[in-house]
Amino acid sequence: MSLLLGLALGLGALLIFASFWPRAPGTRTGTPRRRRRLRQLLDEAGHPKVPVAGVATAVLICALFAFLLVLVLTAAIPVALCFSLFAALLPVLALRWQASKRRALLRHIWPDAVDHLRSAVRSGMSLPEGLIQLGLSGPEPLREPFREFARDYRSGHSLGGALERLKLRLADPVGDRIVAALLITREVGGSDIGRLLSTLAEFLRENARTRSELEARQSWTVNAAKLAVAAPWIVVLLLSLQTEAAEAYRDATGMVVLGAGLIVSLVCYRLMLRIGALPQETRVLA
Repeated sequence: MSLLLGLALGLGALLIFASFWPRAPGTRTGTPRRRRRLRQLLDEAGHPKVPVAGVATAVLICALFAFLLVLVLTAAIPVALCFSLFAALLPVLALRWQASKRRALLRHIWPDAVDHLRSAVRSGMSLPEGLIQLGLSGPEPLREPFREFARDYRSGHSLGGALERLKLRLADPVGDRIVAALLITREVGGSDIGRLLSTLAEFLRENARTRSELEARQSWTVNAAKLAVAAPWIVVLLLSLQTEAAEAYRDATGMVVLGAGLIVSLVCYRLMLRIGALPQETRVLA
């Protein structure tokens, strides 16, 4: 335990020392593709101001905390390593859960937002004025992005540029489609924009209703997969609290059993999620 605490203290001192040195221009942490995926996940979860490095920091903290906690409880390093791996996945899983909840919320309020926009256009407002009005009287979760759109448009940005920035702030598949439809309407002319918005609102309502029913039926598969993965490892943790069982996991045979169980758990979990997964809504030109 003293050795681990010393290593943790040394690692922390090294990181503090490294923070005083400026990073060379063009230096990147991690692969660009992975950074883009994390950035997109943060935006979709509703955390546009959180840096990508914050996710990596949270992963390291969770893994280190779980490792030390399980090591103190069981004194078995292989068991602690397994649980540190599970803990390292928690920040990413939490972000995916938040992104899914936010996507479901926006999916149900987008038809009302399109109805607001259609009413504004039919009352004689231009398309930019109707979008700006959504920042004042639209659904509450969408007001802030449309207020930012109003600031961009009034500061001199073109309608196309302001819509592109709005799409980035929304970070939502349905929002991407709406922005793409508005851009196309702007390019070909806006004489049929009222009919377009009416058809779009009807389609969004039907899509939200169908997807909600499918997700309700699919939830039992996801919960069963989580329970099937968690139950054996809870048993392993409880057994490791006993000295004799912890000793069994410290030798080579115990490490092989834990490693095989870890691989089987991860593969089966991914397989069950893949079998029960619904088609994911893809971003348009994101």
